[in-house]
Amino acid sequence: MRTERGLTQKQLAEPAYTAAYVSTLEAGKVRPSETALRHLAGRLGITLEELATGRPPHLATELRLRLTDARRVLSTGEAEDAAVRYRALRAEAAGHSLVAEEAAAVQGLGDCALETGDLVAARDHFAEVERLLADEPLPRRVPAVRGRATAHLLAGELRYACYLLESTVDELNAAGLHDPDALLLLYTAVIAPYMDMGAHARAAHAAELALALAPKVDNPALVASMHRGVARTLIAEGRIAEADASLAKAQELYQQLHIRTELAHCHWMRGYVHSQDGDLRKAESELRIARDMLASKKAPLFTVQVEVELADVLRRRGKAAEAEELLRPLLAPSALGAERGAVHAGGAHRLLGLIAEERSDTEAAEEHYCAALSLLERTGAAGDLADLCRLLGDLLRRTGRTDAALDAYRTGLGHRAAPGTTTLGPAPAAPPLWRP
Repeated sequence: MRTERGLTQKQLAEPAYTAAYVSTLEAGKVRPSETALRHLAGRLGITLEELATGRPPHLATELRLRLTDARRVLSTGEAEDAAVRYRALRAEAAGHSLVAEEAAAVQGLGDCALETGDLVAARDHFAEVERLLADEPLPRRVPAVRGRATAHLLAGELRYACYLLESTVDELNAAGLHDPDALLLLYTAVIAPYMDMGAHARAAHAAELALALAPKVDNPALVASMHRGVARTLIAEGRIAEADASLAKAQELYQQLHIRTELAHCHWMRGYVHSQDGDLRKAESELRIARDMLASKKAPLFTVQVEVELADVLRRRGKAAEAEELLRPLLAPSALGAERGAVHAGGAHRLLGLIAEERSDTEAAEEHYCAALSLLERTGAAGDLADLCRLLGDLLRRTGRTDAALDAYRTGLGHRAAPGTTTLGPAPAAPPLWRP
């Protein structure tokens, strides 16, 4: 910088220092004091930070503004476009050793990967954020933990998702780090895997804790996410109107924030509520809106999951052919499978089995039910497993294979299918009480 400005060592040093002192600094033989740095920065016409770190002035602030812009692109546009921005920001932040900004960019890449359905990349990105912030307080790492847990949940690894979230809550509480934002994020995230696993009491407790934390949180996106999660527990308790009201609050917040993906998820959940309540016309309308919004955002994994639930509603409305046409492409490896949306892949096979039964093709029905069972047993999705075991047991009993039917029923007895615990439609009605 001195030579660029045409200064001699003497001119840079005067009046407080000597040319010899500047020479030793430039040779790297001594470290300047803060006072010396301020003098040199003033003579060079730059800031103290720029001289001490080599970073352009206000770089961190500019990067944070660009990170906000990338987040806006992810919320309103396509994840691939946002990822391009995040990759550039990550490289720039890493090049200037701005760890917090680099971690924020990698977190954004993880969110982009979740939206595009690249679950392996998402997990890797979130794990990298945790490494970058290893020396920071745990609340700073909670969004990355939640992201990694979500990736495992979407892959069908429900138990591990719960473990990640629960262990982080325990660690926060043990350390006395009662950060409302971090805890709300964790309690909200754990509701879905709890419900899918049949841990209804735990899900309800997490929802209660989340509701108690909400008034202490200023982030409207977090509060909206909480309302969306709590709705699932309300459905399980038969409080349909309250569940819909909770989703309406979330939807209003997401509309104000212009977060299209989360808004689509609200329509998706409202479709689920109407489906569980038996209002199939409204369910179909909400699910079609959700699917179109997610497809326009190029969020393929979420799109095909909505299509499975839409196919269930179509079948129940007597549109079996349309439902089957929608389902067949979804079972391609690039759409759904054991490592990608396993719960909904099981749901797709269940629906195809029901459609096959309705046209008296018991062989195809059994094949689909067994495929669904294989997928769902790995995930531990209790409500879906119970429902499927009942369907498979009934099919085997009707075809004269009583022992095999009993095995299927015994498998299902370890689970419980209640409202709000199955992926598709209302759970089967509880059997009447047996009387001697």
